[in-house]
Amino acid sequence: MRRDAVTDAPTDPARDHARALIEAAMTSPSQRPVVKSFFDPATFTVSHVVRDPGSNACAIIDSVLDYDQAAGRTSTASAEALIAYVEAESLEVQWLLETHAHADHLSAAPYLQERLGGRLAIGRDIIKVQDVFGKVFNEGAEFRRDGSQFDQLFDDGDRFAIGRLQATALHVPGHTPACLAYV
Repeated sequence: MRRDAVTDAPTDPARDHARALIEAAMTSPSQRPVVKSFFDPATFTVSHVVRDPGSNACAIIDSVLDYDQAAGRTSTASAEALIAYVEAESLEVQWLLETHAHADHLSAAPYLQERLGGRLAIGRDIIKVQDVFGKVFNEGAEFRRDGSQFDQLFDDGDRFAIGRLQATALHVPGHTPACLAYV
């Protein structure tokens, strides 16, 4: 097992790659993402549009589908704000990224995918979360617990690109076993 020369901790290839990406972003403007954040006060959720500084490619992270619990209705006001920004900046959505399955809010990713395109992605352990949710909510066999609702299931350390901007998915379980961070 390799060990870090400074901390003597075991090295982790996914973490090491993320560190290299962060260092590149600090020293190279072409690898420094441009980020616009949108706060949803009803759920205290922050959605992000992350774009490649050298192109019009972008990713949307943790979009919110508005839900009025009293009325039992959804609306797309938060998603429309993301759409307005993407369209005003002439951005091309390549990815709709979820950091985890959200029990505290609904995702607007399928709606945004229909409107803007892009690949819908989450951590592979969503399958575990789907199994738990399926049992808790007494869902039948029609509720698929295989992650097939997503275009991409990321494993720890998987690499992807937003335009020319290099990125990696880091498995950071905690809130759910499927939690991911994107660097």
